[in-house]
Amino acid sequence: MALPESAKADYLKGHFLSKFVSSETDPASLRRSRALEKWLLTEERNAETEVRLAFTPLEQSLLPGVSYDRFVSKCQQMVVDIIGETPPIDALIGAFSGGASTSRGRTMSHPAFKYVGRAHATSRCLELLPLLEEECPLWFGDRAVSDIKFDIVPGNVFFTVPKKSDIDRVACKEPDLNMFIQKGIGAHFRASLRRIGINLNDQSINRSLARIGSISNDLATLDLSSASDSVTREIVWQFLPETWFTLLDSVRSHVTVIDGEEHRNCMFSSMGNGFTFELESLLFYVLVRAVSYFTGTRGVVSVYGDDIICPSSSVADVVTILEYFGFLVNTDKSFTDGPIRESCGGHYLHGYDITPFYLRKPISRVTELIDIANKLRQWAGEGSEAHPLQLLSLEVEQIWIWLKSFVPRSLWGGGDLQFMYQLASYDDPHSRLVEETEKKGTGPGGYLMWHNAMMGRTNPSDGVETSSYNRSLGKLRIRRVRSTVKPRLPQLFLHEMVGVPVE
Repeated sequence: MALPESAKADYLKGHFLSKFVSSETDPASLRRSRALEKWLLTEERNAETEVRLAFTPLEQSLLPGVSYDRFVSKCQQMVVDIIGETPPIDALIGAFSGGASTSRGRTMSHPAFKYVGRAHATSRCLELLPLLEEECPLWFGDRAVSDIKFDIVPGNVFFTVPKKSDIDRVACKEPDLNMFIQKGIGAHFRASLRRIGINLNDQSINRSLARIGSISNDLATLDLSSASDSVTREIVWQFLPETWFTLLDSVRSHVTVIDGEEHRNCMFSSMGNGFTFELESLLFYVLVRAVSYFTGTRGVVSVYGDDIICPSSSVADVVTILEYFGFLVNTDKSFTDGPIRESCGGHYLHGYDITPFYLRKPISRVTELIDIANKLRQWAGEGSEAHPLQLLSLEVEQIWIWLKSFVPRSLWGGGDLQFMYQLASYDDPHSRLVEETEKKGTGPGGYLMWHNAMMGRTNPSDGVETSSYNRSLGKLRIRRVRSTVKPRLPQLFLHEMVGVPVE
């Protein structure tokens, strides 16, 4: 029996504008203040969790017949089995992301720029520099091609980004050297988890399990509130081997600077830290696995950050354990019974994909209009690989045709629903948008970035992507080209949308 189209449409209507932000919604200052208030309330709860975990009697029962000591010991054993007893030296060798750091804003955030010049580090992280000098002689030491110098800073810096119409999302800009090592630790955790079947590079695993759960009702999907901000120092201290804890504690930010004021953190790490995602995935996996072990529950356990999938029969015990260790289940986004499941952005009803798409801000560019029109077509049904442009229902087609009427005819005829620079339609293709760039050299930083990315690779076929295009590196130019083939992915906007001349 097919899913009634009205059910899927009603679900879209309920979510489509949930993340919309404009001049008519709550102002940025109010959204930021709410985010800060929520973050500080999480810290108050973290302080309570720290005390509770530090002073829990070892014989106290967490589950029927299971003492605190037995439960934590099982978690410790699983952590060692996954990541090892001691950190390998490779765990120090990370990378730089393209995001802003405490020393560099977005305009100078390309990874290559972070290997040279003045950079930031916390005092404890800087103590690891001699080890890095041995492993990265081209970056430091007598043979260095970099002139990098480190200034000591107290910790990371608080900022927010739009999340929903009423509240922002909190993240923190990390010091440069801290982030470099954090990402090395995160990469080690990620590879270790993958060896036991937890692939943090593939969200489709959780989405597939969510779909199965919406059919069988045997699997529950759990989502946590402020999950990464609720990982306390005490749980990391109790669960990880001492050598691992010491390393992570050395490179995390103990202090967050908020509007010039220093806040000493109870949370172990925040969003923006290079190992936060992998660390929380590790902790949630062992917590839920330990519940399954002690309750004798069979079934799949899968995690992707704070997206948790577990047997429905163990949900009550899982929630009890999560809450004791300081985590709150988001009841609005968790599904334990009934026909709906949601995980990693995939939404399912009785096995049918009802995943909505979102309008996050007013449409002001042709590319944004094309993107919404393409997402509407993608949402409307499942096309095959040979025929991705599935037929639309009458109601959806009317809306799509109305959106199409605002797109220049020359940009009709694309075949890729993920492509926001040409409208996907059955029309003959004429033009598409592409980019022309004049990339500037990145100098020694670019060479060090490449060298770091190639470390440990012995075969010419072990190619990697070492960078992505960054606007700070080149002059932006836009042009249209004739389109007679399936479009490639470009990066830039129409000149009338961004105000740069066409050349």
